[in-house]
Amino acid sequence: MHQAPKLLIRRFVIAMAAILVALAPRQAAGAPRIKDLVEIEGMRGNDLVGYGLVVGLAGTSDGIRNAPFTEEALANLLERLGVNVTGEAFRPKNVAAVIITATLPPFARPGGRIDITVSAIGDAKSLLGGTLVMTPLNAADGEIYAVAQGPIVAGGISAEGDAATQQIGVPTAGAIPGGARVEREIGFDFSQMGSIRLALREPDFTTATRLEAAINTALGRPVARLRDAGTITLDLAAAGTGPAQLISQIENLRVEPAGRARVVVDQRSGTIVLGESVTISRVAVAQGNLSIRVTERPLPSQPNPFAEGETLVLPRTDIEIAQNADDQLALVEGNVTLADLVQGLNALGVGPRDMIDILKAIKAAGALHAELIVQ
Repeated sequence: MHQAPKLLIRRFVIAMAAILVALAPRQAAGAPRIKDLVEIEGMRGNDLVGYGLVVGLAGTSDGIRNAPFTEEALANLLERLGVNVTGEAFRPKNVAAVIITATLPPFARPGGRIDITVSAIGDAKSLLGGTLVMTPLNAADGEIYAVAQGPIVAGGISAEGDAATQQIGVPTAGAIPGGARVEREIGFDFSQMGSIRLALREPDFTTATRLEAAINTALGRPVARLRDAGTITLDLAAAGTGPAQLISQIENLRVEPAGRARVVVDQRSGTIVLGESVTISRVAVAQGNLSIRVTERPLPSQPNPFAEGETLVLPRTDIEIAQNADDQLALVEGNVTLADLVQGLNALGVGPRDMIDILKAIKAAGALHAELIVQ
């Protein structure tokens, strides 16, 4: 008799747990993580840039006549090293002036390594086999935050002759993995923040609401607050933990984003990418296949034997206009999905190029309920 109330209570607890799980925001296994959807305030990179010289090129360097700044920079470098070249006939053939770009990642500390990109600014033909000489990298405030140096990894090659030129990739640009050492860190104390703002990379009210619900459900208390379609504020006082610990607890939560319906087409390659939410209202589509062929068949006209005259060329032109007799007017029913749209266009025998024109026409008719992006 005493077991019945306990059994009822146990069943009630199990039922309530099932209800809470059902009402909790669904985290699909394939949904992106929060760290892939937002940018965190304070966790940003800083751009660095520098001007330097690349040496050791095999005759593919800057022409001194066309790039006098290269000679001037090399002369200043040699003078700092104790070599005086003032007044000398200095014509190097293995030096090129370059611009170095890099991004200083957040929380970078002195002694760390970062990747850099090296690009020629003169008339150098290739940076293959070159070595970057020590170059300071400055931020927007003019301060030096890193120093770059090392051999360049160029991914392109160029060959030319008297009548032909062949180039693969871009030989005038390259990279140096870990080619710069950090010398100064950004003055930012992340641990002293009273609140943290999450900025959505793709602002959307539905996605922001799902993020807020997922964070509060996972932490069990109202820590996240929705401010607008692109911003969520985290209250560290309500969380009862530090900023770093809070971010580590929520950044791997999975949330299904609700982005806008988009159709992206690339006219150059004929590529079409349609989002899952793309729908089309009731519309009729006809894909015409009209071909015009113009053929020139000149006919020579010669005089009779032993007759006076000259040979003439009489123009003859054949024009053929053909249209596919199987072309039909297809009716696309209302509110079709992405799969229905692709299946219907393929049934018409439409290629990628013609499909792009059809999508433009459907958008112009007001039947395509998606943002059409043409690249």
